Amino acid sequence: MNIFINIQIIKYLLVASVFGGLLFYGCAAQTTKMDKPHHTENGFTNVYLVEKPRLLDFLRWRWSRIWKDIPPPESYDFPLSQNDPQFLRSNHERTTLTWIGHATLLLQLAGKNILTDPIFSERASPVQWAGPKRVVEAGLSLNQLPPIDIVVISHDHYDALDESTVKQLLEREGGSKTAFYVPLGLKRWFQKRGIKRVTEMDWWEQQRDGSLEIIAVPVQHWSKRGLFGRNKNLWAGWVIRSEDCGFFFVGDSGYTPHFKEIGRKLGPFDLAAIPIGAYEPRWFMKNHHMNPQEAVMVHQDVGAKKSIAIHWGTFVLTDEPLDEPPKMLRKALEKQEISTDEFRVLKHGETIVE
Repeated sequence: MNIFINIQIIKYLLVASVFGGLLFYGCAAQTTKMDKPHHTENGFTNVYLVEKPRLLDFLRWRWSRIWKDIPPPESYDFPLSQNDPQFLRSNHERTTLTWIGHATLLLQLAGKNILTDPIFSERASPVQWAGPKRVVEAGLSLNQLPPIDIVVISHDHYDALDESTVKQLLEREGGSKTAFYVPLGLKRWFQKRGIKRVTEMDWWEQQRDGSLEIIAVPVQHWSKRGLFGRNKNLWAGWVIRSEDCGFFFVGDSGYTPHFKEIGRKLGPFDLAAIPIGAYEPRWFMKNHHMNPQEAVMVHQDVGAKKSIAIHWGTFVLTDEPLDEPPKMLRKALEKQEISTDEFRVLKHGETIVE
């Protein structure tokens, strides 16, 4: 009898221990999740912005566009830079940065070829028969690129995550060479398309890729792909560092205190890629897209030795003329007594060599 009771007591204690452990783990996991203010029960949120439904604001903006004289895409003539794809394919030592268009950059760092938010399609859209059309061809074609080692994705919007481009990269690189680094929630999207080398990262998480350090950093934006699922996936900027060079890719963001924090923790940077376009009307765009004046503030906040303007001049996404952001940037730089060589506007396809 005593033996039976003792066995029952032991079983009870084992079950209680397992249950207690699971309960503690669940509470600990919940606490850890709640300790991160950008995490929610249903996805993610911005920490310096009170989110609210924006459908009525969106409809108000689209209605107001009907009455505005917005220049059509065919009215622009942005000259392409005379690039040297052969040099880029053979380069394994020099640090280079090429603006391909919009937020797509080719960074060559420590012998690695890195793409940011690659889009080579004609339209930033889920379909190629409608949606914002490219006003100037990509500064480099997919076929002109050197073999791509790393791709970083800032968020899941169609101008940052282009399915056709991803599939072409997959075919071009044989399906296994390229490593993709993406914000939380996006790994499954890539795996469904046969991409196995994909690493999902939260803000401030770090990974090593050979001699490079890759860090996801907080920015203020949002995510949604299709009609539903707003903010189910995270958004991020990216810091990529070698032993002798630090690069900061903002991606897409409104201006927030995040940038001062990034500068304190990870700066200064040798190179930064900062968006300057898609900012009008300000009442609607301000929280998620910075204007050129704010881009200059980011340049200062993160301690960039040299910055490159991105996210302009490629797709008509908002209300300002496509050629306005560089003009506004020049005025903002003059006001702050910053040289245009320190914050550069490149032609599509132009390469700088460090």
